[in-house]
Amino acid sequence: MSEPRLISAESVTEGHPDKVCDQISDAILDDLLRQDPQSHVAVETSAATGTFLIFGEVTSEGYVDVQAKVREVLRRIGYTSSAIGLDADSCGVLVAISEQSAEINQGVARLSGERESAASREERYEAQGAGDQGVMFGYATDETDTLMPLPIYLAHKLSYRLAQVRHDGTVPHLRPDGKTQVTIEYDENNTPRRVDTVLISTQHDPEATHEWLETQLKAHVIDPVLDEALGTGVEHGSYRQLVNPTGSFVLGGPAADAGLTGRKIIVDTYGGAAHHGGGAFSGKDPSKVDRSAAYATRWVAKNIVAAGLAHRVEVQVAYAIGVADPVSVNVETFGTEIDVSRDQIAAAVRQVFDLRPAAIIDELDLKRPIYERTAAYGHFGRTDVEFPWERVNKVEELKAAVR
Repeated sequence: MSEPRLISAESVTEGHPDKVCDQISDAILDDLLRQDPQSHVAVETSAATGTFLIFGEVTSEGYVDVQAKVREVLRRIGYTSSAIGLDADSCGVLVAISEQSAEINQGVARLSGERESAASREERYEAQGAGDQGVMFGYATDETDTLMPLPIYLAHKLSYRLAQVRHDGTVPHLRPDGKTQVTIEYDENNTPRRVDTVLISTQHDPEATHEWLETQLKAHVIDPVLDEALGTGVEHGSYRQLVNPTGSFVLGGPAADAGLTGRKIIVDTYGGAAHHGGGAFSGKDPSKVDRSAAYATRWVAKNIVAAGLAHRVEVQVAYAIGVADPVSVNVETFGTEIDVSRDQIAAAVRQVFDLRPAAIIDELDLKRPIYERTAAYGHFGRTDVEFPWERVNKVEELKAAVR
């Protein structure tokens, strides 16, 4: 008898130092896109005790009061008192933002002004090259209704619920910082069968006892999420529960650990179930294929699975800076294709999807202020908000293309 195969994934709450930085970077991006959809933005945020540094490159007709935006995000998250380690109104905010490099910009926006408005769609798609070289991956699996891997899907649900019961007061004494982790047992057919372990680490007030937290989180976070999210095929009646394994988590957020934009890329994507090209998302406008092509490959993979062509799919694309067409597109179905070959699926993808950067931006309508919502609880498989790359609007075209 073979050993059970255990697969884990983690998530973090909006108050985690790295996620605080992601949200600040994307809030700045959203404000610039709201004023000027042609904005080119690459903004990073770093956080340490009581101090935030906002740095990067921006070319835009818009203007953001960066200090005010940082404080607005911190207040929304709940960092409003030095007693919990960070006060939005008194923390330091340093800004070091310059204009985007002309050499990078020339490869991204070769048409401007009257030339762009007069150009055909094909001319625009050919003119706009990728904002950088790189490799991006998208993934989908039919093990959940959202076509996401079950471990990361549940981990995000738990993190979202943990923040929710803090904000609405269902569980008092919680503070903004927190992490979750879920371990799922899979059978020999790669099907999830049982929740093995649920781990929650949450910042809390000093008066909250460990025993009280365990009881509250089981009743108001863990069990409600598992009962709602899991069907009858996944057993979750005897999972192992771990809460704050060190026993105490009073000091959290940037006061306890430095934060940085882009340091939770596996949390942002598939929890390790798929490859990752290495590029982070937050703070980058959609001309950066690190972001837009990662969204597009998720869109492609999700439509393949939704079309019933495979149970599990990973799509890889690669780009050269300043070049519109991808240098490669690869579709991997892990032997799970249904009634068609992997080569047929790959050919259908090339026929149905235009993966040039400008085409992706147009098709998914990415020059909108939609990014701050992505910066916590995952960019994919969300049920609390609608993102265009989660649409399954190419299913019939894919089916027709493989006939």
